[in-house]
Amino acid sequence: MSAQTLDIEDNVRTVEAQLTYLLPGPDINRRFVSAGVEVNTGSYGPFLTTIRDARTIRDHFTLERQGFTLLDAPTQVRDFADVEGVERVYPGEVERYVQEATGADVVAAMGWMVRTSGDVASRQKKRGVDEPYQHRAGVQPPAGEVHVDTDPPRQLKAARRMYEKARPGGPGFKRFIISSFWRTYSPPPQDCPLALCDGRSVRADEGTPNVLWVVDKIPEGDAMFAPMDDENQMAAAIFRHNPDHRWWYFSNMVRDEALLFKFHDSEQTGAWRVPHTAFWDTSLPNAQPRESIECRSIAFFE
Repeated sequence: MSAQTLDIEDNVRTVEAQLTYLLPGPDINRRFVSAGVEVNTGSYGPFLTTIRDARTIRDHFTLERQGFTLLDAPTQVRDFADVEGVERVYPGEVERYVQEATGADVVAAMGWMVRTSGDVASRQKKRGVDEPYQHRAGVQPPAGEVHVDTDPPRQLKAARRMYEKARPGGPGFKRFIISSFWRTYSPPPQDCPLALCDGRSVRADEGTPNVLWVVDKIPEGDAMFAPMDDENQMAAAIFRHNPDHRWWYFSNMVRDEALLFKFHDSEQTGAWRVPHTAFWDTSLPNAQPRESIECRSIAFFE
């Protein structure tokens, strides 16, 4: 990074907070998810970390330079607890905003998820969903460990499947970007915002696969490590502590803003992925429970 860039970035407000990283532990890393619960088999521990507040220099952050950007993104969704209303409106909004921000030829929205630092059970009850848990359109607590929601070796196959579904008979693609479109819709300041790691501070060899299993009941003890078909499951990448990681967040986010950040850029140059995690921010008074919605998409460049 240039001296000028560091000068801009170092003259901002900072927060000291604990971020949770992967520790040495079992070779089998899995994340079991059920209604309102997420359990990892790995061993994790807190590391006191400086997180810089990007609010006053928001225009400095781009998908190309850091791997994330803050967008002005008004939404027509009135109530994010209304599953049918969100499904009807929100994926199309996400596709339009992502296409505008990336310049992609085609954007295909994937699943979305609501998260809250408040009472998960009451929000699930409010939504009136009374069927076996699915990890799409669910309500979950904030993600608690440093991760990226994709495991690099698995992404080309996933992108090909999505492209064939979105563009049957299309000419094919030269590049794809998998990203998250993340909006908090509770009043600022939020008590548990999202921290983003500058993609330039992440080495290419970092990240350990963490296989996702959506289950009705979280297994216990040895059952968490029993033989399972991990190769054909979705997986995230989880990260060990690296003091070179450079962390940011945008304080006081409002409903008509959204963070767009990379999970995976097939070019794998520069800032091609962004580790991230929730953290508890005690630096601002009268913080409110955080309620947010995230929607994944794949942007295709034909």
